[in-house]
Amino acid sequence: MQNGILHNTGSFAKLIFTAFIVLSVFLITLLAGLLLAMPLFGMGFMELMDNLSNIAHPDYARLLKYFQLIQSIGLFVIPSFIIAWFFGGNIFRYLYLDKSIRWRTVLLTTVIMLSAIPMVNLMARLNAQISFPESMSSLEEWMQRTEESAKRITEMFLIADTPADLIFNLFLIAIIPAIGEELLFRGIIQRLFAEWTRNKHAGIWIAAIIFSAIHLQFFGFIPRTILGVLFGYMLVWSGRMWVPIIAHFVNNATAVMVYYFIQKNQVSKGIESIGAERGDWIYAFLSLLFFTFFIIAFYLREKRSPA
Repeated sequence: MQNGILHNTGSFAKLIFTAFIVLSVFLITLLAGLLLAMPLFGMGFMELMDNLSNIAHPDYARLLKYFQLIQSIGLFVIPSFIIAWFFGGNIFRYLYLDKSIRWRTVLLTTVIMLSAIPMVNLMARLNAQISFPESMSSLEEWMQRTEESAKRITEMFLIADTPADLIFNLFLIAIIPAIGEELLFRGIIQRLFAEWTRNKHAGIWIAAIIFSAIHLQFFGFIPRTILGVLFGYMLVWSGRMWVPIIAHFVNNATAVMVYYFIQKNQVSKGIESIGAERGDWIYAFLSLLFFTFFIIAFYLREKRSPA
């Protein structure tokens, strides 16, 4: 079996190389995206920069979505394939993409993610209620401002007036991040930290913490970390990258779909926070029960199956 040219490099050196590739490819892709954006949007460089910093500009949302796509591809997707080639030689084998996934596993993964929604909502609410000591009030204020800014941008991303807008949002917010983030965080970072610490559980948790931290949404840090841990164990148990990719997609796609139907007044806005509102503890409790049942079933099924 042919390995990558850096296969025998130490784990710490691999982590440094990974950071270098991610940063380098991101900067190159961002520069290419800027050069392409000027003729694509019919703007000069300075006009483009001004419009990107002006939330009231009519092209702001389109520009933001365009650069979000560039960022996702340049920061997650392309670097993962390059790094996998250097470390593993066979890119698809290294990234656990060489094995197909059974439809029953797809169905069970989807049910697991849907059953977890009220429980995750409750964790998000509890996380948001964490307060800092008086000595850290300036940090807390900065985190709150960052959170509010991220929330406004997310809501702008989720606006969809037509089914075509909805499909594009699913592509931008659910499909691309699910593929790119799982390839980098579960396929590369989790593996490298597991090798470095010689402990797969440490690899899963460290990758999940980094995964949550890069989103810069501090009052959702805990539930996002738990989701990252879940994706990590799904990969370890199944040996297939398609499992956490599907789980990640279901999580993001559900949010996109729910927001779309709320916009259309076809579902109540309260469905967004089911499990987190006062009196909703029963939903969170049932969510925990069903999630536990389905995740154990997933583990036992994958343990019996050849990885």
